Amino acid sequence: MQARSGAWKHFCTLALGTMLALGGGLYLFIVTVDPWDVLPLSPRLPRIPITSNARYTMPALARDPRFDSVMLGTSTSRLIQPAVMDHALGTHFLNMSMNSASPWEQARELDIFLRAHPAPRIVMIDVDAAWCHERPGSLTSPNRPWPEWMYGHPAWTGYLHMASLYALQEATNQFLWLVGLKAQRFGLDGYTSFVPPDDRYDRLRGRVQAAFDHWAPPDNTPAPPGMAGTPPATMALLDSMVGRMPASTIRILWFPPASAFLHGTADSIAATRLQACRLGVERIAAHQPNVIALDFNHDGPLTENRDNFWDPLHYRLPVARRLMADITAVVQGRPVADPALDRLHDPHDGPDMSRP
Repeated sequence: MQARSGAWKHFCTLALGTMLALGGGLYLFIVTVDPWDVLPLSPRLPRIPITSNARYTMPALARDPRFDSVMLGTSTSRLIQPAVMDHALGTHFLNMSMNSASPWEQARELDIFLRAHPAPRIVMIDVDAAWCHERPGSLTSPNRPWPEWMYGHPAWTGYLHMASLYALQEATNQFLWLVGLKAQRFGLDGYTSFVPPDDRYDRLRGRVQAAFDHWAPPDNTPAPPGMAGTPPATMALLDSMVGRMPASTIRILWFPPASAFLHGTADSIAATRLQACRLGVERIAAHQPNVIALDFNHDGPLTENRDNFWDPLHYRLPVARRLMADITAVVQGRPVADPALDRLHDPHDGPDMSRP
């Protein structure tokens, strides 16, 4: 009986020691690889954004000193390419747009960028449904898993969050890329095209039509009196974000185009909500310095042609190039004849604002 008890104690001790050694080894692997490039003592390695949830990859990019300008928004601004904007404006843009980013998340992103870049040259904020259609929690919480410990907390606290299967998974992915066994998927400037190659559009028209057919229709019920003159509560947060930047920063508030299908009928809740949102942006631009407000999301040839979209919300790459050309022209003070663009507010109509 004593021999059996001794064997059992030996087994438990061996098992515990093995688990501690294995766990310690895995933890050491994670903090050495440092998949999100946030730990103060990890070796300097040529890491890349590796995680599909950009909320984990943006903090390291936001602290990168090579950037001087930033784009914020949801998936509706992810196709705006920093390289194209940089070539035209002489900037170094980071695209921090994230799928389904709530206004609260975008404000947190701006905070972390401003801590590293207190006087950015240009900040672009994409004003889409996330801002215009307020939803429960949009001003107080994230829409996806959110690593709050990466945003504004001391860097050493990251070590407390590395003992997880998710961190192990992403450390493995980062390690596989470092040793050349995994292809790079996400750009070092935050840009990654998430739509199919444009030369496949004609072959995928059936898929596009299905997306329109299955998309939830806009709210076409009549709008209540006074709704058009009452901007959504999200505008207070947007105003606060604009106000956090120095007056020297060019602030661009822009409405990305969505299919006219989503605009709703005249005097409907959907149409009036968009009208109230435009009013809110105009008011912000009117009382804040150096703010440009641009609207691509109005009824017209661009939004009324379904061939410009992959689904009611997401436009094609040629449209993205058109938007970038228009925005850079406005920033440079050049005339823009594109009917897709409606200038809601441009206090610097004329001078070249692309240079400090």
